[in-house]
Amino acid sequence: MVGLNKIIVIGNLGTDPEMRYTANGNAVTSFNLATSRSYTAADGERKQETEWFRVVSWNQLAEHVNQYLSKGRRAYVEGRLHSDRWEGQDGQTRFTNEIIANTVLFLDRATDSPINEGSSEQVSDSDGNDGQIDANDLPF
Repeated sequence: MVGLNKIIVIGNLGTDPEMRYTANGNAVTSFNLATSRSYTAADGERKQETEWFRVVSWNQLAEHVNQYLSKGRRAYVEGRLHSDRWEGQDGQTRFTNEIIANTVLFLDRATDSPINEGSSEQVSDSDGNDGQIDANDLPF
């Protein structure tokens, strides 16, 4: 039986991306992405709710995300939801959910790049984690 695990979020980076390398030399970049929604409560009061997502990207996609995104930038992230459970040093069971990104679109312009003419850039990672990007798609 075939299943589907796909999540798409658009939001703003709450932190600068953090890149590291695995023992095998694979690049891994993670960052937090905030999405917000506004709604009217039953009492008529306008409220805003923010949801935070941990995003992880690998290999070439990780390198591009680390190079071109920063705190506050707006991004579209597409990937799969990954849940993990482990036991902490205090003996408590811990849970985490993260998005393993295979596509990242940079939705705004970098504020420090006057050459940027494009409104968005796309960086994708195929199932084999060998993300491709065309240099003409970059804003610099």
